[in-house]
Amino acid sequence: MSIPSPADVGALLMASEPWFKPFVAMCAFAGLRLGEAAAVQLGDIDFLRRTLAVQRQVQRAGRGQVAITLPKYGSERLVHIPDGLVQILAVHVQHVGVHGEQQWLFIGDQGLPPHQNTSGYWWRKTVKAAGLEAVRLHDLRHFYASGLIAAGCDVVTVQRALGHSKATTTLNTYAHLWPTAEDRTRTAASAMMDDALSISADSLRTEQA
Repeated sequence: MSIPSPADVGALLMASEPWFKPFVAMCAFAGLRLGEAAAVQLGDIDFLRRTLAVQRQVQRAGRGQVAITLPKYGSERLVHIPDGLVQILAVHVQHVGVHGEQQWLFIGDQGLPPHQNTSGYWWRKTVKAAGLEAVRLHDLRHFYASGLIAAGCDVVTVQRALGHSKATTTLNTYAHLWPTAEDRTRTAASAMMDDALSISADSLRTEQA
């Protein structure tokens, strides 16, 4: 598993074409798969509540065609998205617009969302422009998951955010990223030590004043 650094993700966003930036951002900060990001419609975004509904995906249908289907089993979900992503999506809607009666955020051939090959082409172009190598679009999903885990989210929370049908799938993929009991013990002891030393330092300054 390869997880891009925050600096890498920032470079990718900076290097993205304006219309492609929200595509990259939804994968990095909402954990969407390529096919899910390609199939987002304006109505899936609740700008007030800061949520993104994952309700469909784009799949290959042979000879450059696409099919719009339900997400992978158990992957329909409501993702709570950060303010920064809400802003990126709002700017996209305002300056780039949406397409067709379904109000697709991204457009490919015949009024349908882009084919995976099209999304892949623009991704590779973005990676090159960012001066990076061997970064897959799916790695942004790992980046998102690792960030949730680092922030203290439990298994069920990460499972729901990623749209895994089972918590065991989440654990099998990301178990090595959760802190061990030893890590938690060390962190707790460090916090106690910091508090104790801070109190001692404050007391000493008070006595000297």
